[in-house]
Amino acid sequence: MSPDQKTSPRAETPSQDTLRARATGKAFAKLLPFLILMYIVAFLDRSNISSAKQALQTDVGVSDAMFAFGAGIFFVGYALFEIPSNLILYRVGARRWMARIMVTWGLVSAAMMFTQGNLSFVLLRTLLGVTEAGFFPGIMLYLTFWFPEKERTRVLGVFYFGYPLAMTFGNPLSGALFGLDGAFGLAGWQWMFLLEGGLAVAMGIATYFVLPDRPQDVKWLTTEEKATLSTVLEREAASKAGARGHSVRLGALLHSTKLLQFLALYMVMQIASYGVVFYLPEQVSTILHEKIGLRVGLVSAIPWACAILSTYVVTKLVQKHDAPRFGLLGCLAAAAIGLVISGSGYGPVALIGLCIAAAGVVTVQAVFWNFPLAHFTGVQAAGAIALINALGNLGGFAAPNIRSFATGFWHTPIAGLYAVALSGVIGLVIAAFLPRTNNPEHSPPHHPRHRPVH
Repeated sequence: MSPDQKTSPRAETPSQDTLRARATGKAFAKLLPFLILMYIVAFLDRSNISSAKQALQTDVGVSDAMFAFGAGIFFVGYALFEIPSNLILYRVGARRWMARIMVTWGLVSAAMMFTQGNLSFVLLRTLLGVTEAGFFPGIMLYLTFWFPEKERTRVLGVFYFGYPLAMTFGNPLSGALFGLDGAFGLAGWQWMFLLEGGLAVAMGIATYFVLPDRPQDVKWLTTEEKATLSTVLEREAASKAGARGHSVRLGALLHSTKLLQFLALYMVMQIASYGVVFYLPEQVSTILHEKIGLRVGLVSAIPWACAILSTYVVTKLVQKHDAPRFGLLGCLAAAAIGLVISGSGYGPVALIGLCIAAAGVVTVQAVFWNFPLAHFTGVQAAGAIALINALGNLGGFAAPNIRSFATGFWHTPIAGLYAVALSGVIGLVIAAFLPRTNNPEHSPPHHPRHRPVH
């Protein structure tokens, strides 16, 4: 049985099941569009740095090496403050804390317009990572307040559409904002940071007024729906808390071989992912033989549009055939092969390679989370998700630096591409030895429902 086919800790009656389905259906319709929009804005602020690379080098003298370091240093601050941020969210509520995250990162993102050189670039990127820390695991935690386990795989699959959607529309938007170059004495890249950072601030303010904390806080659920959904969620929480009889310390999780496998795989996935994200507009600019602008932005959207289609098709096939491992291996292979092909000197072939690579690095994210969610529950899951996301995202720090080092060492940008593509190959090896997704939760009734982490 696949992770998205888990049964609840206690069987629901038909009326309970109907009320639960109705409640989660309403939550899906009311919450997911706004959460996806939040995710899109988050990725705009992560990826717009790629569109500004050429201008930052020309206008303020940011070097190749410092661009790579600054692009990646975001993830160091992000990793250091991710777990504390999630703990604060749990205490003060998602509405207040997610609003704080978005407003402060929007202000810092807008402040990128004041970059004067290498030092200010690195400092602002570090601060951006600190202020955005906790966003993604905060969303993951928030979803557990609204959706029982059996609903979460579907919800996560839809939520992940925000990634390729942000890249599809973000690159043309950034390119269009470059067209404001010279207006009111500001360069195009300064307008891009100012307006896209302002968008994050506006979304943060909207989050405070729009995003409800818990089912009990909304008027669009009936009293019966609230009671049923709360009962199901509390029953799951009680079952998981009682499985081990005590809290699981984060230190104990670090001794889990499963967690270490998931963490290593997620890190190489992020190396491949940000090896594409940070450099795709520049590669398209080279293919088209023109500076980054609206046309480059529009062409840069093509690979991400392919990623949207891939995410929909592959996740459907994975669920239908209960084959997350094959989906994982296929996506990692596509990422590696696509990156290699994108180094072609023939423009159309290089663009096809970028399409394959983008599809691979995006879709693999949605497939990957089937594995840790199938092997960890309750407090284990909370700690595991935070650690995987916090430490795994350091791959985002490694990606531009690996690419920059390889390019400089072998004196060709193709070497940088191949070095990042190697992360996909390493990921294939790790994925081949991952534990099966069917955990004790899916075992026959006479087996224990939970096993200790080991």
